[in-house]
Amino acid sequence: MAGKGKGFQIFSNIVMAVLAAGALLPFILLAVSSITSETTITKYGYSFIPRDVDFTAYRYLLMSGTKIIKAYGMTILVATIGTTANICMTMAVGYLLSKRDLPGRNLISFFIFFTMLFSGGMIPSYIVWSQQFHVSDKIFGLICPNLMMNAFNVILMRTYFTTNVPVELCEAAEMDSCSQVGILFHISIPLSKPMVSTLSLFAALAYWNDWINGQYYLIRNKDLYTIQNVLNAMQNNVQFLKEYASSSMGEFASSIPSLGVRMAIAVISIIPIMIAYPFFQKSFVRGIVIGGVKG
Repeated sequence: MAGKGKGFQIFSNIVMAVLAAGALLPFILLAVSSITSETTITKYGYSFIPRDVDFTAYRYLLMSGTKIIKAYGMTILVATIGTTANICMTMAVGYLLSKRDLPGRNLISFFIFFTMLFSGGMIPSYIVWSQQFHVSDKIFGLICPNLMMNAFNVILMRTYFTTNVPVELCEAAEMDSCSQVGILFHISIPLSKPMVSTLSLFAALAYWNDWINGQYYLIRNKDLYTIQNVLNAMQNNVQFLKEYASSSMGEFASSIPSLGVRMAIAVISIIPIMIAYPFFQKSFVRGIVIGGVKG
């Protein structure tokens, strides 16, 4: 039995190592491509080992740093505000739905779940947000549409509150004249840190990687472009790079390594997520397991 268990452990370790390598290889290829010269990529294609190391792409980003840094700062700002608003609304709605004596609780839960299956579509959504809420060419256009609250996250939060926050503890707090808001902030949220961390990571990733809202709602105000919108614009039109080049760059602007700059911006955009994820990993796994299985 011990031999079989050891053999299975070795096999599972090999499988996990292969899966981990499969997850890391794209990032390695991305980083290597960002320091490979344009000519080499065009001639030999992408490679995990750079034939000709060239930091021109990063030099260009430094020389045109104002636009890139502004887009990067806008991404951080939108992700911070959006994640905070998202998690606050998710916790509030999830807490209300966790109360079994809430009038119309099942009906409200049904309507929230229904939005996971059916929606009005992109065109009605665009008309509502742009003509009724007037978010076009404003930072709210990057924060509110589609990302402000997620039905799946609400269900996870509700399940976690229901199964991991003792009802007796909440009733004891009510007997001590504690309000529902007090119970939420002083009892429910402190006991739900794994789920809060998990949903915060979900929301932060969604805002960090979002480019659709910028594509639809930033019509004239390009100053609000996030780093993802800049990258998307470069993918759709290589000449977009030359528009960011200042007149002082001279001949260097005419030889901008478009492929290398795309890769370099992608590397820069994912570095904060790669740094932050290990700190959320433990809470991420625990929150998903408990919130998704129980209840």
